[in-house]
Amino acid sequence: MSDVRDLLIELGTEELPPKALKKLMLAFETGIKQGLEKAELSFSAIRSYAAPRRMAVVVDDLQVRQQDRMVERRGPALTAAFDDEGNPTKALQGFARSCGVEVDDLEKVETDKGVWLGFKQQQTGAETASLIPEILQNALHELPIPKRMRWGSLPGEFVRPVHWLVLLFGEEVIPQELLGVTSGRDSRGHRFHHPDTIRIQSAQTYAPQLETEGHVLVDMKARREAIHGQVLELATKLGGEAVINENLLDEVAGLVEWPVALSGSFDKRFLELPAEALISSMEEHQKYFAVRDKTGELLPYFITVSNIESRDSAQVVAGNERVILPRLSDAAFFWETDRKQPLANRQQQLKTIVFQNKLGTVFDKSARVAKLAVVIATEIGGDAKLAERAALLAKCDLVTEMVGEFPDLQGIMGRYYARLDGEHDEVAEALDEQYLPRFSGDALPQTKTGQAVSLAEKLDTLAGLFGIGQPPTGVKDPFALRRAALGVLRIVIENKLDIDLLALLQQAQQGFDDVLTEQDVNDQVIRYFFERLRGYAVEQGFKADVFEAVLAVAPTRPLDFMQRLHAVAEFRQLEQAEALAAGNKRIGNILRKNDAEGEVGNINDSLLQEPAEQALSAKLKAVTDDVKPLMAQADYAGVLRALADMRETVDGFFDQVMVMADDAAVRQNRLVLLNQTRALFLGVADISCLQE
Repeated sequence: MSDVRDLLIELGTEELPPKALKKLMLAFETGIKQGLEKAELSFSAIRSYAAPRRMAVVVDDLQVRQQDRMVERRGPALTAAFDDEGNPTKALQGFARSCGVEVDDLEKVETDKGVWLGFKQQQTGAETASLIPEILQNALHELPIPKRMRWGSLPGEFVRPVHWLVLLFGEEVIPQELLGVTSGRDSRGHRFHHPDTIRIQSAQTYAPQLETEGHVLVDMKARREAIHGQVLELATKLGGEAVINENLLDEVAGLVEWPVALSGSFDKRFLELPAEALISSMEEHQKYFAVRDKTGELLPYFITVSNIESRDSAQVVAGNERVILPRLSDAAFFWETDRKQPLANRQQQLKTIVFQNKLGTVFDKSARVAKLAVVIATEIGGDAKLAERAALLAKCDLVTEMVGEFPDLQGIMGRYYARLDGEHDEVAEALDEQYLPRFSGDALPQTKTGQAVSLAEKLDTLAGLFGIGQPPTGVKDPFALRRAALGVLRIVIENKLDIDLLALLQQAQQGFDDVLTEQDVNDQVIRYFFERLRGYAVEQGFKADVFEAVLAVAPTRPLDFMQRLHAVAEFRQLEQAEALAAGNKRIGNILRKNDAEGEVGNINDSLLQEPAEQALSAKLKAVTDDVKPLMAQADYAGVLRALADMRETVDGFFDQVMVMADDAAVRQNRLVLLNQTRALFLGVADISCLQE
């Protein structure tokens, strides 16, 4: 008998949720992998499979049994093991009982820290086949299923009813009763092409057997790639390019076991509708892929992915064309209905939509955002009137028929309707740009009006939610505050907007009147921004200690923060950096120890007794004069290069001067000198945070 075998686990079910299938598959693989590792069972590879009616895991070269191992347990120290009369203490007796042996069977264990009594036992490894059922049970229990269901009198709960279970270890079936089924080696093929059972020969033949015998392409990645390739090929034949939505591709891969792409057409009159509305209707309701021409204009075609290889595909296409007609007709109706009144007339309807119980309606929020957008637009060189107008119209499309049916079109439809109403182009564009960036890596608003409204909207949300004590938690973030904070940072930094977040948060807070209940709201939100900025900076390649050095001085202008990061990262490469970082750390420690941090005052030259302190004072004055114009220009790299020239003088001071002199006046003068030296560096960052 070989020492390793391949393992196959397949759970057959009713159709699983297509949007969740990929996540379930990966979680199932992770659960099995962690179970095997916890049991200390080695294997060469593990891979997962999933199709609408099954999830499976194949493990290559899995140990047939655990390794035998020596179990060592350490009991009480020898000094505490026996009483004065030499009798075993209760602690020793209890330890022996827990090991299942007599006190005399325990061994002495000598270490550098003393002698203990211990127990050693050779533990025989368990058979892998006996461990798999529990590992499988635990993996299923840990799957990310929000709501488990029960069917009739069947035992157990799962996301869908379970119909079969394949548990093959080598050539043998591992017996297990699970969720109302008994394990075996019989799988099932495609629901229509091969509804009969398929006897699986081995773990390695599993996927090929299902494909050749069962008409099931069980490898989800391969199935997704097949769909992608078929859709692209069909679109080319239609003279266009497929509109590929990656999420839709995942969902369709979760809907079909045997993908067959087919194309259909619809009436050209529907092309008068906004392309986004047509695409949303096709993707959301029908799971179709739209087709564009080379210029990006939609073509009157769609591509559907069938789960069956029909003998008469024309009938399948005709059926899909019949189904899409009422969907597109609905979209056309919504479009015509919405156009009967301008966006501005819908403002009063926003009073019926609650943004948040304590923070009022969407109408209230729009008024607050408009005031804040005016301030921001003025600061960034935009048009205050356009920003105010855009902010007041920003949420009006929420009460349109089109957005009511297709929520993902909010902002997009606002842009279309605003243009039709004759609004300024920048106002119309801002209605869409207010939501940018929608996700990680998404585009940013490019117009000044869009930037102002987007920033105002996000800052209002952050100030409001933090202000009523509802910041995001580790698991809950219903108002997407993480995304809002990172969006603000990206807009400000990547569009090079030199604005102060703290000042804007104070402005935002004023818009809430007496609604906010929390203290130090702005400090809380700024700290939250700093945490998001930390992740952003790390992604940009900055070291953690460089970030901490800048964070120590807490600049509240994100663009300024990034400029300081670049300067400190550059300074860190200089040969003087390490010594100056150590010197600053030493200065900080001395000042803290003597409660002298931040003490202001002038240096009294007559009290400078040692040449080294006289040299530091002179150097300090000279460098201060040099860096003033550089600080005014925010040339932080230039400032730090100038400060690097102080290395020898600072080193000399610590080598030759006793800061804590007996004379109180001399001592105080030296502390002021150190404070001024440290303050010069703190003008950029706290370089004492830099690691060696």
